[in-house]
Amino acid sequence: MDMDEKKSIKRLLKISGYSSIAIEYFLDKVNVGEIEDPDAYFVYTGPCGDSMEIFLVIEPESGVIKEAKFQAIGCAGAFSSGSAITEMITGKTVEEAEKIEEEDIIDWLGGIPKQKVHCTCLAKKTLKFALNEYKKE
Repeated sequence: MDMDEKKSIKRLLKISGYSSIAIEYFLDKVNVGEIEDPDAYFVYTGPCGDSMEIFLVIEPESGVIKEAKFQAIGCAGAFSSGSAITEMITGKTVEEAEKIEEEDIIDWLGGIPKQKVHCTCLAKKTLKFALNEYKKE
């Protein structure tokens, strides 16, 4: 993507109500990727049809999340929410990560369009399911 395309996308997302942080997360693809042999993993498709998968590396002794990545099939809201939640939980314990709510993600991002709030729910639910799978083991 060249600079003109990036500027156009930034402008459109700004007009749509995305914060600067959300736009940067989306454009820079923060924490987008996979982790081979993750300690926790889950893929979830939300009611809107967007899908997210979360990969976590967790220190067994301390329960601290050392690394978090995600992949998504969805809109800018899904990608910015996935980036936000993976940034928020890195360095936190599993218990601390479980306490994150949709509002915390929205606050972290500095706001997203009202019609994209369901994307924060997608990120939170995917994380919740990944952590539940981890705790089962």
